[in-house]
Amino acid sequence: MRTTISRFLADRHGATAIEYGLIVAVLSLAVVAGVEGVKDALLNMFGYATTTLEQTGN
Repeated sequence: MRTTISRFLADRHGATAIEYGLIVAVLSLAVVAGVEGVKDALLNMFGYATTTLEQTGN
């Protein structure tokens, strides 16, 4: 039983997978934040274009 526990504690393969998982999670949050910023910019741009077209058409 002791050898099994000491072998389990010495195994580092799971730690690498967890590290990669954390990196992916942080990058995903950065992508989501970037997409939100682009979405807001596009909405503002198309809103301005719509307003301008409506004003010139009347």
